[in-house]
Amino acid sequence: QVQLVESGGGVVQPGGSLRLSCAASGFTFSTYFMMWYRQAPGKEREWVATISRSGGTTNYLDSVKGRFTMSRDNAKSTVSLQMNSLKPEDTAVYYCKAASSSRDNVYWGQGTQVTVSS
Repeated sequence: QVQLVESGGGVVQPGGSLRLSCAASGFTFSTYFMMWYRQAPGKEREWVATISRSGGTTNYLDSVKGRFTMSRDNAKSTVSLQMNSLKPEDTAVYYCKAASSSRDNVYWGQGTQVTVSS
């Protein structure tokens, strides 16, 4: 069955870094666009970043540009989100999402908590 398993969340001080990972299985990973979303307490889930199927193109939410970097390894069926210069407003549950090019198939992970606090 399809699985997306996030890891790497935790508690970090402002200005710190975390690296999130998402391990995929059960589908042809290299043919799917991958995204990261996040949901802060009391807020709607928001898109954070997208990476193309080859990994050659990335797009980011304006508020994370220059601080977050998304990458993928198609050989290992994994996607990562390197988060630097973290701010308290980055606190949220971060979710990994996979979408086929036609958007007919969409899969979500269970999420990993990121807390930025002094």
